[in-house]
Amino acid sequence: MSMENTGHAEGALSTLPWVHVNVGGSKLLAKAWFGDTEYRLLLSDLSSVWEEEMSRNDIKSRAQVLNKRLRAPVHAFFAHLRSVAWPCFSRQSSEQNTSIQFRLVHHEGHLTVKLKSEMGDVPFYWEFHCSPASVALVSRELVSPLLSMTQVLHRHVGELTSLLLKKDAEIQDYKENGAVLSRGRLQTEPFDEEIYRKNFIQRLPQMLQDSLEFDSELQELYVSIRDARNTQKRKRSPEYSSASVDSFIPDQDQTSCVPTGMRPASFRSDANRIMQQAEDTQSANTKETVRLPLPVSAASAVPPVVTPAGRSDMPKKTKATGLFQ
Repeated sequence: MSMENTGHAEGALSTLPWVHVNVGGSKLLAKAWFGDTEYRLLLSDLSSVWEEEMSRNDIKSRAQVLNKRLRAPVHAFFAHLRSVAWPCFSRQSSEQNTSIQFRLVHHEGHLTVKLKSEMGDVPFYWEFHCSPASVALVSRELVSPLLSMTQVLHRHVGELTSLLLKKDAEIQDYKENGAVLSRGRLQTEPFDEEIYRKNFIQRLPQMLQDSLEFDSELQELYVSIRDARNTQKRKRSPEYSSASVDSFIPDQDQTSCVPTGMRPASFRSDANRIMQQAEDTQSANTKETVRLPLPVSAASAVPPVVTPAGRSDMPKKTKATGLFQ
C-alpha cells in the first residue's frame, strides 16, 4: 500500500470510536475502516491489540488463495466482503444470518478471524490475519485517548461536585428565609462528597463486569478528543515533532498529568507565549544585522583620530544588538 493510501487509512481509522463487538462468540473492542478496495482493522481483548491493513493487490492475492474458483473482479467481491464484515465489526452483529459464520483462531500471539459467507450461490471464504500492534499504535489509538478521557471526566466530576455544593448552599439559604418544599418526595439530603466517593468505590466491582462496553457518550467523547488532538497537531509548527505534541505535563491543580491536547487555557497561553518568544528570537538571529548611525550629538562629541598620514578616521559605527546575543 502506498504511503498516501496508508496515511488516508490511518486518518480515517483515527476518527472512528472503539466499539464493543461479539466476533465468533468472543467479546472484543474493534475499530474497522473499509474503503473501496482496502481496509484496516484493529481488535483488542484488553490483554492484546491486533491489527491488519490490506491493499487492493493484497486482497486480490488472498482471495485467490482462499477461493480457488473465484473469477470476479476485486471491487465486486470486496463489496461483498465489506457488506458481511462491516456489520460485525461495527457492533451491528451479522451472526443472525446462518450463511455468515465467524471463527477466531489464536496462534503464537497472532489472531485470525475466519469468515465464511455466500456470494450469490457460491461459498466465499476470507481470513483476517491480525498481527500484534506496535506500541506506538496502541499508545496513539487506545492509551493516550483513554488517559485524556480519564482526565476530562475527572474534571467534569469536579465541576459537577462544585455545582452540587453550591445548589445545597442555595437551598439552605431558601430554607433559612422561610421557603417550604411543596412536594416532600423531591426532598434530598445535602451532598457529601466523601460519602459519595466511598459508595462509588464500593460499586466498582459491579460496574467493571463488562469493562469492554463503550456507550455512545464515551464513543462521542473519544472521537472529540481525537479530533482536538489532531487539530492541535496541524496547528503546531513543523519544527516540533509529534512526540512533543503527545507529551504530558504536570497539572498545577491536580497531582495527575494532563495531555497537552486537553491542558487548561492558562497552560495553552503560557505554551503559546513561550513558543512565540522562541520564534521571535530565532527570527531576530537569522535576520541581517542593521547598522544604525550614531546620533548627531554623540558623533560631534567624539574627536577624530589623526593617522600618521594625516588622514582622519571617524570611529567605527557599532552594530545594533537585540535581546539575545
